[in-house]
Amino acid sequence: MTRVFKALTSLACLALAAFGITACSPLALFDAIGPRDAGGRLALRDAPFGEGPRRRLDVYVPVAAAGTTPVLVFFYGGSWQGGSKDDYAFVGQALAAQGFVTVLPDYRLYPEAPFPGFLEDGAAAIAWVRDNIAAYGGDPRRIVLAGHSAGAYNAVMLGLDARYLGAAGVDPKAIRAVAGLSGPYDFLPFDQDTTIKVFGQAPDAAATQPVSFAGPNAPPAFLATGENDTTVRPRNTRSLAERLRAARVPVQERIYPGLDHADTLLALSVTFRSKAPELAEMAAFLKAQATTRQQVTQGRR
Repeated sequence: MTRVFKALTSLACLALAAFGITACSPLALFDAIGPRDAGGRLALRDAPFGEGPRRRLDVYVPVAAAGTTPVLVFFYGGSWQGGSKDDYAFVGQALAAQGFVTVLPDYRLYPEAPFPGFLEDGAAAIAWVRDNIAAYGGDPRRIVLAGHSAGAYNAVMLGLDARYLGAAGVDPKAIRAVAGLSGPYDFLPFDQDTTIKVFGQAPDAAATQPVSFAGPNAPPAFLATGENDTTVRPRNTRSLAERLRAARVPVQERIYPGLDHADTLLALSVTFRSKAPELAEMAAFLKAQATTRQQVTQGRR
């Protein structure tokens, strides 16, 4: 699937170059020209949740929403060194079409923000969601987090390590579930250029790892990866899933055959969705957990 994606976008970039348009990111081009889900729409662009150009977010809403709906905050990847929410509109519309008010935040990147700066920005975005999302039909009592690659790390870490949400004034129990697609969760020692740069200055290396926080208070997790992922090895998904199960946390673990690292992102798109049932499975899990945990919480009042 990734080979097809690269071939198509490369041809399109060459065609644009013939007209003098040379700035062409494959993902940006795919997002711009690929088909999108009709069931979601952009409702808000570039809302600030802090100071600076990297602290902005977009909101996508279901076209046919009835009443308040669960809220999904999606963090994109890019090795904590690149990426832009503007290239992920296809994800925002896909998730909104599944019935989520969907928030896509940007966040500061290395070298401006090594660990834990990007997590602090993620927590600030979630605080904005809690305070503002009702105006867009979202239920601030039913927030779920999801992400791909480095974004999966951000989503899962914010759900598991309560310190970041707590510092932003958000009750960690507000997170009903998390979903990670091809995420790094257990990657000690820091022996790659990216992890050395982004995490190497952390005073406690173990405190940078999501597996260190896989305890009984962790939210339910949907953890998926591609069988052929050589960028972030599937052992990361297996390791975290095993730790969470040992703590009796609900987990749905999926290893999709034939998919590589980029494929688990592209499978969210209309173009490549037939390659794996990832979107439907993730959406069903997150909705079920958001509804179930809300009912449990209300029953305890």
